[in-house]
Amino acid sequence: MKLDAGMAVEGKHLPGMDEIGRAAESLGFAGLWTSETKHDAFLPLAVAAGGTRELDLGTSIAIAFSRSPMVTAQIAWDLQDLSGGRFILGLGTQVKPHIVRRFSMPWDKPAPRLRDYILALRAIWHSFQTEGSLNYEGEFYKHTLMTPFFNPGPIQHPEIPIYIAGVNTRLATLAGELCDGFHVHPFHTPEYVRQVIKPAIVEGAEKESRGPQDVKLATSVFVITGENESEIEEQREKIRAQVAFYASTPTYRTVLEVHGWEGVSEELRKLAKNKKWDDMPELITDDMLHAFAIEAAPDEIGPTLKERYEGLIDRVALYLPFVPGEKDEFWRKAVESVRL
Repeated sequence: MKLDAGMAVEGKHLPGMDEIGRAAESLGFAGLWTSETKHDAFLPLAVAAGGTRELDLGTSIAIAFSRSPMVTAQIAWDLQDLSGGRFILGLGTQVKPHIVRRFSMPWDKPAPRLRDYILALRAIWHSFQTEGSLNYEGEFYKHTLMTPFFNPGPIQHPEIPIYIAGVNTRLATLAGELCDGFHVHPFHTPEYVRQVIKPAIVEGAEKESRGPQDVKLATSVFVITGENESEIEEQREKIRAQVAFYASTPTYRTVLEVHGWEGVSEELRKLAKNKKWDDMPELITDDMLHAFAIEAAPDEIGPTLKERYEGLIDRVALYLPFVPGEKDEFWRKAVESVRL
C-alpha cells in the first residue's frame, strides 16, 4: 500500500508548487494528487514535475466532459513526457448541472460517454506514438484528422495510466473493463469497497479477460488525529459534519445501504433541503463516524491504515491537504509509520 499526498485547493494555486512537489518527494510520499474545483488540475503537475524525480503525479480528478478528448490527450502526453513517465490521468464525469450550466458542454449517458472518451484518448495517443493516421469514430466522439504538423510525435513512456472515479457500480465496472485504476470516493467504508466496488470491477475485468489485479484502487481517507484530546475532539466533530454532508447527497445513498443506514440518508436529505445544516451532524453516530474515518495518533496512522486497507486499497491519501511548513512532523510520522 502506497501513501500519497493531496494538494490544497485553497490559496494560491501555482506559486510554490515546485516546493510542494520537492517536499512531498523528500518526505517519502509515493505520489501527489491534484483536484479540479477552483483551479485547473493539470497545470500544478507541470510545475511539480520539474522539481521531482520519483514522485508519481496524478489528477484526482480532472473533469473529462469539460474538455474534448483531443485537448486532454495533448495535455496528458506533454505531462507524461515532462515527468519521465510518472503521470497518472485521473478522470471524472462530474454531474449534469456542472457540465451543462458551468461548462456549457453536452451531457448524456455518462458511463457510455466516458467509455468512448477513454477509447478516443488511446486512439489519439497511438497516433501520436506511431506518427500515423487517426481514424477514431465512436458513439460520442469522432477524431479523424491528424497531420504531421499537429502530431507531437513519440515519447519514451507512451503508456499513460488512466484512473476513473465513481461511486456506483457502472463506472466501477467500466474501470474493470478499460482502466488502470479506480478512485474510490472519500465517502466510503471498507465494507462498501468489498461488497460494491470490488465485485463491479471484477465483473468488468472478466468481460475483457482481465484480472482485478489489473485495476489499482486509490482513495482519500478521513482521519481523526491530534496531539491532544482537544485537537482530536475538534477534528472528530469536523469529520462528523463532513460525513453528514456527503451522506445527505442522494448519489451516495448506495454507500449507506451497505450498512442499513439508508433511513439516516433520508433524514439528512430532508434537513439539507430545509437548510438545517447545524442539525445534520447529530445524526451521525460514533459507530457511523468510525466506519468512515480512522482515528489514530500520528505515529499510529500507518498501522491503522494497513489494518483497514492492506489488500483492499493500493494507494491511500489522507483527507488533509499537504502544505509544506504546516504539520511537517505529523506528515513525517505518518509517512514513516506506513513504510515500516
